[in-house]
Amino acid sequence: MEYEDLQQRLGVRFLSEQYLEEALTHRSYLNENPDWKLPHNERLEFLGDAVLELVTTDFLFRRYPSYEEGRLTSIRAALVNFQNLSRIARELGVEENLKMSKGEERDTGRARDVILANALEAIIGAVYCDAGYEAAERFVGLHVSTGVDEIVAKNLDKDVKSLFQEIVQERFKVTPIYEVLEESGPEHRKAFRVGVFFNGTKIAEGEGYSKQEAETEAARRGLHVLKTS
Repeated sequence: MEYEDLQQRLGVRFLSEQYLEEALTHRSYLNENPDWKLPHNERLEFLGDAVLELVTTDFLFRRYPSYEEGRLTSIRAALVNFQNLSRIARELGVEENLKMSKGEERDTGRARDVILANALEAIIGAVYCDAGYEAAERFVGLHVSTGVDEIVAKNLDKDVKSLFQEIVQERFKVTPIYEVLEESGPEHRKAFRVGVFFNGTKIAEGEGYSKQEAETEAARRGLHVLKTS
């Protein structure tokens, strides 16, 4: 089988490998291979995103019965942001199996991370289509939800924007300002790049699937800049 090693790492045996192959097909691949037999993975990504949100929401709701909605939301955001999903995708060997254009293959950094995160969501959608909700739930539990203990233990979900603002106001007597620098990706799953500024200087940038998520990442990086300056 063409994807034998990948399926072993995913912990999933597809009844129809066509679902997996579609999940691994980036839109750019079709531009160079118009006769390719399958569509690109954005429909499966759309489905997988919804499945991932439901599975992680249900998991957190049951795991932390005393947590309020706001805390559960922030933990979920830390679990499913594109940086975390792209890291998981790399660990599972998704990157070397992606079908992309030669231009996309040469790209690195944030753009590649977004592609990998989208592909992982597409794989979740593929698992759901191939074997149903329980199989997708097992997949998410095996590869995504396992990171929750570190997030909670290290308070990685805390409101870093408020902390960053407090430090900036105390040290510099100004309030940081966030500005969207770039939007990319399909309409249903836009990615944002946001810069955080004060005193007319950009201090840091952050990326995310929402402006709030990108601002939070920018604030987190801004905190690192302040600590090292």
